Amino acid sequence: MGFPDLYLMRHGQTEWNAAGRMQGHQDSPLTVLGRQQAARQADIMAPILATGQQVARISSPLGRAVQTAEIVFAGQDFTTDARFREISVGEFEGRTRGDIEAAYPDLFANTWLGWYDRAPGGETLNDLRVRVTEALSELTGPTAIVCHGITLRMARLVVLGWPDTRLEEMEVRQGAVHLMRDGRHEMLV
Repeated sequence: MGFPDLYLMRHGQTEWNAAGRMQGHQDSPLTVLGRQQAARQADIMAPILATGQQVARISSPLGRAVQTAEIVFAGQDFTTDARFREISVGEFEGRTRGDIEAAYPDLFANTWLGWYDRAPGGETLNDLRVRVTEALSELTGPTAIVCHGITLRMARLVVLGWPDTRLEEMEVRQGAVHLMRDGRHEMLV
Protein backbone atom coordinates (compact mmCIF):
# COMPACT_ATOMS: atom_id res chain seq x y z
CA MET A 1 0.00 0.00 0.00
CA GLY A 2 1.46 3.36 -0.98
CA PHE A 3 1.10 6.41 1.21
CA PRO A 4 1.41 10.11 0.43
CA ASP A 5 4.11 12.22 2.05
CA LEU A 6 3.48 12.38 5.80
CA TYR A 7 4.77 15.01 8.21
CA LEU A 8 4.34 13.31 11.58
CA MET A 9 4.74 15.27 14.82
CA ARG A 10 4.51 14.33 18.45
CA HIS A 11 2.86 16.90 20.70
CA GLY A 12 5.15 19.08 22.80
CA GLN A 13 6.15 18.17 26.33
CA THR A 14 3.26 18.16 28.80
CA GLU A 15 3.12 18.56 32.55
CA TRP A 16 2.58 14.81 32.87
CA ASN A 17 5.50 14.05 30.51
CA ALA A 18 7.71 16.16 32.77
CA ALA A 19 6.40 14.30 35.84
CA GLY A 20 6.83 10.86 34.22
CA ARG A 21 3.08 10.14 34.26
CA MET A 22 1.41 7.95 31.65
CA GLN A 23 -1.25 9.87 29.74
CA GLY A 24 -2.88 7.55 27.22
CA HIS A 25 -6.34 8.99 26.62
CA GLN A 26 -6.05 11.34 29.60
CA ASP A 27 -4.49 14.73 29.19
CA SER A 28 -2.37 17.49 30.66
CA PRO A 29 -1.36 20.88 29.23
CA LEU A 30 1.87 21.72 27.46
CA THR A 31 4.75 23.05 29.52
CA VAL A 32 6.76 26.11 28.50
CA LEU A 33 9.24 23.70 26.87
CA GLY A 34 6.33 21.95 25.11
CA ARG A 35 5.18 25.23 23.59
CA GLN A 36 8.77 25.92 22.48
CA GLN A 37 8.93 22.47 20.87
CA ALA A 38 5.66 23.16 19.02
CA ALA A 39 7.06 26.50 17.87
CA ARG A 40 10.11 24.66 16.50
CA GLN A 41 7.80 22.31 14.59
CA ALA A 42 5.96 25.39 13.26
CA ASP A 43 9.29 26.78 12.02
CA ILE A 44 10.05 23.48 10.24
CA MET A 45 6.57 23.24 8.72
CA ALA A 46 6.20 26.90 7.67
CA PRO A 47 8.13 26.64 4.37
CA ILE A 48 6.41 23.33 3.58
CA LEU A 49 2.95 24.77 4.19
CA ALA A 50 3.85 27.98 2.28
CA THR A 51 4.78 26.23 -0.99
CA GLY A 52 1.24 26.32 -2.29
CA GLN A 53 1.14 22.52 -2.30
CA GLN A 54 -2.03 21.30 -0.65
CA VAL A 55 -1.05 19.70 2.66
CA ALA A 56 -3.90 18.37 4.77
CA ARG A 57 -3.63 19.18 8.48
CA ILE A 58 -4.86 16.69 11.08
CA SER A 59 -4.52 16.43 14.85
CA SER A 60 -5.44 13.91 17.47
CA PRO A 61 -8.42 15.35 19.38
CA LEU A 62 -6.61 15.07 22.73
CA GLY A 63 -5.90 18.50 24.22
CA ARG A 64 -2.10 18.26 24.19
CA ALA A 65 -2.11 17.47 20.47
CA VAL A 66 -4.68 20.17 19.67
CA GLN A 67 -2.66 22.71 21.68
CA THR A 68 0.44 21.72 19.68
CA ALA A 69 -1.43 21.81 16.35
CA GLU A 70 -2.72 25.31 17.06
CA ILE A 71 0.91 26.46 17.37
CA VAL A 72 2.28 24.36 14.48
CA PHE A 73 -0.42 25.35 12.00
CA ALA A 74 -0.30 29.02 13.08
CA GLY A 75 -4.01 29.75 12.85
CA GLN A 76 -4.69 27.64 9.76
CA ASP A 77 -7.63 25.27 9.93
CA PHE A 78 -7.06 21.63 10.80
CA THR A 79 -9.29 18.66 11.45
CA THR A 80 -9.15 16.18 14.29
CA ASP A 81 -9.27 12.42 13.92
CA ALA A 82 -9.70 10.19 16.97
CA ARG A 83 -7.84 7.39 15.19
CA PHE A 84 -4.64 9.38 15.80
CA ARG A 85 -5.14 9.65 19.58
CA GLU A 86 -2.61 7.93 21.82
CA ILE A 87 -2.89 4.26 22.72
CA SER A 88 -4.97 3.78 25.86
CA VAL A 89 -2.95 2.45 28.76
CA GLY A 90 -6.07 1.66 30.79
CA GLU A 91 -5.43 1.41 34.52
CA PHE A 92 -1.94 2.88 34.07
CA GLU A 93 -3.18 6.30 32.96
CA GLY A 94 -2.09 8.96 35.44
CA ARG A 95 0.46 6.70 37.13
CA THR A 96 4.22 7.11 36.93
CA ARG A 97 6.31 4.61 35.04
CA GLY A 98 8.30 3.89 38.21
CA ASP A 99 5.12 3.07 40.12
CA ILE A 100 3.91 0.79 37.32
CA GLU A 101 7.28 -1.00 37.03
CA ALA A 102 7.32 -1.61 40.78
CA ALA A 103 3.79 -3.03 40.74
CA TYR A 104 4.12 -5.02 37.50
CA PRO A 105 7.82 -5.96 37.09
CA ASP A 106 7.04 -8.84 34.69
CA LEU A 107 5.59 -6.42 32.12
CA PHE A 108 8.96 -4.66 31.86
CA ALA A 109 11.30 -7.64 32.11
CA ASN A 110 12.20 -7.97 28.42
CA THR A 111 11.10 -4.80 26.69
CA TRP A 112 11.09 -1.04 27.00
CA LEU A 113 7.80 -0.38 25.14
CA GLY A 114 6.16 -3.81 24.84
CA TRP A 115 4.22 -3.27 28.06
CA TYR A 116 1.88 -0.97 26.11
CA ASP A 117 0.42 -4.13 24.61
CA ARG A 118 -0.46 -5.53 28.04
CA ALA A 119 -1.68 -2.59 30.15
CA PRO A 120 -4.74 -3.75 32.15
CA GLY A 121 -7.86 -2.27 30.57
CA GLY A 122 -5.85 -0.66 27.76
CA GLU A 123 -5.64 -1.11 24.03
CA THR A 124 -3.38 -3.62 22.34
CA LEU A 125 -0.79 -2.65 19.77
CA ASN A 126 -2.95 -4.46 17.20
CA ASP A 127 -5.93 -2.25 18.14
CA LEU A 128 -3.72 0.78 17.57
CA ARG A 129 -2.37 -0.61 14.28
CA VAL A 130 -5.88 -1.22 12.96
CA ARG A 131 -7.12 2.31 13.64
CA VAL A 132 -3.91 4.02 12.44
CA THR A 133 -3.83 1.90 9.26
CA GLU A 134 -7.45 2.78 8.55
CA ALA A 135 -6.81 6.50 9.01
CA LEU A 136 -3.62 6.49 6.91
CA SER A 137 -5.26 4.50 4.11
CA GLU A 138 -7.86 7.25 3.66
CA LEU A 139 -5.30 9.99 3.03
CA THR A 140 -5.23 11.21 -0.55
CA GLY A 141 -2.31 13.64 -0.53
CA PRO A 142 0.49 15.09 1.58
CA THR A 143 -0.61 15.34 5.21
CA ALA A 144 0.74 16.89 8.39
CA ILE A 145 -0.37 14.99 11.50
CA VAL A 146 0.07 15.98 15.15
CA CYS A 147 -0.28 12.93 17.35
CA HIS A 148 1.52 11.07 20.15
CA GLY A 149 4.66 9.03 20.81
CA ILE A 150 3.34 5.48 20.44
CA THR A 151 0.85 6.48 17.75
CA LEU A 152 3.60 8.17 15.73
CA ARG A 153 5.78 5.07 16.05
CA MET A 154 2.89 2.90 14.85
CA ALA A 155 2.22 5.18 11.87
CA ARG A 156 5.84 4.75 10.83
CA LEU A 157 5.64 0.97 11.26
CA VAL A 158 2.53 0.89 9.06
CA VAL A 159 4.12 3.01 6.32
CA LEU A 160 7.32 0.95 6.39
CA GLY A 161 5.41 -2.36 6.48
CA TRP A 162 7.23 -3.41 9.66
CA PRO A 163 5.84 -5.62 12.46
CA ASP A 164 4.99 -4.32 15.94
CA THR A 165 8.12 -6.02 17.29
CA ARG A 166 10.14 -3.16 15.76
CA LEU A 167 8.30 -0.48 17.77
CA GLU A 168 11.32 0.15 19.95
CA GLU A 169 13.48 1.01 16.91
CA MET A 170 11.40 4.10 16.23
CA GLU A 171 13.00 7.21 17.72
CA VAL A 172 10.47 9.98 18.30
CA ARG A 173 11.49 13.50 19.30
CA GLN A 174 9.26 16.23 20.59
CA GLY A 175 9.99 19.36 18.56
CA ALA A 176 10.94 17.42 15.41
CA VAL A 177 8.98 16.55 12.26
CA HIS A 178 9.19 12.97 11.04
CA LEU A 179 8.90 12.96 7.25
CA MET A 180 7.74 9.71 5.67
CA ARG A 181 8.30 9.80 1.90
CA ASP A 182 8.59 6.95 -0.58
CA GLY A 183 8.78 4.35 2.20
CA ARG A 184 11.62 6.13 3.99
CA HIS A 185 11.95 8.15 7.18
CA GLU A 186 13.77 11.43 7.66
CA MET A 187 13.78 13.43 10.88
CA LEU A 188 13.57 17.17 10.32
CA VAL A 189 14.98 19.07 13.29
